[in-house]
Amino acid sequence: MLRRLSVSAIEPFKLHPDFKFKCGVEIHTQLKTKYKLFSLSPTGFNDNCNTKVSYFDLGLPGTQPKLNPEALHLALKACVALNMKIQPFSKFDRKHYFYPDQPLGYQVTQHFHPLANDGVLELNEFDNASGKIEIETVQLEQDTGKKYGDIIDYNRAGTPLIEVVTKPDFKDINQVYAFIKKYQLLVRHLNICSGDLETGAIRVDVNISVNDNPRVELKNLGTTGDIVSALKYEYTEQVKRLRAGERIVQETKSWDGYVTKASRSKENAIDYRYVPDSELPGIHLSPEIGDEIRASMPEYPDQLLSRLTSEPYNLQLAHAKNLLIEPENLRFYETFFDKLNHPDANKWMFQELITAFAKLDKEFDVNVISPDTLVAIARSEYSLVSKRLILRYIVENHASLEMAIANLNLASDSQAINIDELCLEIVKSNLDVVKRIHDGHKNAIQVLVGKAIKVTRGKVHAKVIKDTFDKLL
Repeated sequence: MLRRLSVSAIEPFKLHPDFKFKCGVEIHTQLKTKYKLFSLSPTGFNDNCNTKVSYFDLGLPGTQPKLNPEALHLALKACVALNMKIQPFSKFDRKHYFYPDQPLGYQVTQHFHPLANDGVLELNEFDNASGKIEIETVQLEQDTGKKYGDIIDYNRAGTPLIEVVTKPDFKDINQVYAFIKKYQLLVRHLNICSGDLETGAIRVDVNISVNDNPRVELKNLGTTGDIVSALKYEYTEQVKRLRAGERIVQETKSWDGYVTKASRSKENAIDYRYVPDSELPGIHLSPEIGDEIRASMPEYPDQLLSRLTSEPYNLQLAHAKNLLIEPENLRFYETFFDKLNHPDANKWMFQELITAFAKLDKEFDVNVISPDTLVAIARSEYSLVSKRLILRYIVENHASLEMAIANLNLASDSQAINIDELCLEIVKSNLDVVKRIHDGHKNAIQVLVGKAIKVTRGKVHAKVIKDTFDKLL
């Protein structure tokens, strides 16, 4: 059976100057709350099937919703971060449709009176893209259940979401990719959402049109790779159809990893029969709420990236972005950098410490080693090889610095090793290497140095060993 290939996989992709690309994005973001939006069910949708549900989540008659204030606060944080105009009054509406994952028969959303509107997120040098992307609305709403074959899991039903709807400001696919990555970093850094597309914490729909023809919506794209591939494929297909004189119709499509497929004609608002929710009161907010939340916010990612890539840190952008994803790692790095106060701080953090974890196939964990311990290792008089052995031992065994030094037998005086005798023995045992050195291959001496370092387990500096070999040869 031949594997299907999308157009983008077999032809180089490029935008055609005669066919204008236009795109808007809708991002559904799960809020990082303890409880669901309208019930006291815990938000644990990855737990055992249907173990995190209440009567309201299942749509049982007589149950009443009650707004979770934590979800409202996180939604407002997102609005502030996206430079939105927070509305003093917003209200919930019912979006009616019948599908097994929606037991109420409607979704509670904010169609008529959203939480905020008229925002903007600017792309810059940290995003490898440029342009201002205007955001139409941010709406607070509830998530649906999830269907697994014949089984429906309602653990996710009622999880708080914000729907972020942009204007069709994207003029190329790189802008779309950069915007999604920037948005991920923003909500993750501000602890609004886990930021993962793969787990469904963020789900993206894109609306694409060519030459201002009717737009096509591509729904539930699971990764940034899917978003890019689906947009490339759909753009290429629409260009082909327009060149052939065909008409583009407004519709909704899905992406199967290779091609986009029509799933239904695009519904209009009337198809959902939006009506105000009669069981939920409106949200009345102080005009100063945005300023109050802004005053409590930490540094934004762009501010942090600017600081970390400048003096005195001078971090590579990739390293800085990785630190932003994990706040504990960022705190560890800044503490270590200030304590060591040495130009090699970045080398010790990323080339030595992170590498020690990676070589053992472990995720970096700030609980395994403290900044003070790493400073002590970096400032010690041991050779670099010994320092690496210490780091590896601590990471592998969750040991203290003292235990690592004792168990590696590094506390003994390196002068107890007779370097002259050791190097002479290595020379006698490796006459083929000695011949290569005498024949003009001077770098071959590093083979002998390496053998001596291995025997001494890093207790003697490499320069002392090399000088000894130079004398002997």
